[in-house]
Amino acid sequence: MDRPEITNVLFHPVQVPRNTPPQNAVDIDVQVEENVTIACRLYSADPAAPTIIFFHGNGEIIPDYDAIGPMYVRERLNFLVTEYRGYGWSTGMPLTSTLLADSNTVFLSARQWLNDHGYTGSLFVMGRSLGSASAIDVAVNHSELIDGLIIESGFAKTLPLAAVLGIDLEQLGITEEQTFNNSAKIATFTKPTYILHGQYDQLIQLWQAETLHAQCDAKQKELQVVPRADHNSLIAVAGPLYFQEIRKFIEKVAGIAPDWRERRRQFKEKQAQVAGKTS
Repeated sequence: MDRPEITNVLFHPVQVPRNTPPQNAVDIDVQVEENVTIACRLYSADPAAPTIIFFHGNGEIIPDYDAIGPMYVRERLNFLVTEYRGYGWSTGMPLTSTLLADSNTVFLSARQWLNDHGYTGSLFVMGRSLGSASAIDVAVNHSELIDGLIIESGFAKTLPLAAVLGIDLEQLGITEEQTFNNSAKIATFTKPTYILHGQYDQLIQLWQAETLHAQCDAKQKELQVVPRADHNSLIAVAGPLYFQEIRKFIEKVAGIAPDWRERRRQFKEKQAQVAGKTS
């Protein structure tokens, strides 16, 4: 899978200098091996809030999320974006053989950083497109450390996706089991899972998401198809609902009461206090 004819299609690294993090964001660098450092950026809402550790899609970089991260923050969610080798200001060269190992190392280091800096909320792993392979692998390997899994525009089978990209992996003697093997991995995952996919995704067709949902062994799982959306337009089409629905899933899993319930509880408590004083 590290053959140039494969990696040149799977990876489209964009390299840029480190930019200044936006307000309420901080950069975290993770060394995955000697002379190889992976960049991360945390958009922080509150240390007590839930945190999403996010693996982005191919051709994307951290600064692409400088406008999206604050939208998670507005939903009272911490959003931690991770890079891959050779992307953004991360060093090294992206390879299929190192992608998943790096993702697990970055996850563990990011979790440790969160713990060290007083972040106590529930923890979720999320992956988009290529990042679905990283997120699923991390979720399966460290299920005891996370509360749930979120997949956007993810794939179940690598060989059909490679064919869409113009690579016949089977002709190269590569089987599905020798690839990311997402469908087999998610079949062993039992934590709550939320899958989002565009109705008209032209790159990773909807059946891939349906397969992930069917294969997932979680009792609490949901597939949300965004009407009229394609591979890269889920947020543009869904708008604020995209973030609100993710927040609702997280609140349900984490046992966090929505705002209206919390306000109603506080109102009733005040009423009881007033009644107690006047009795």
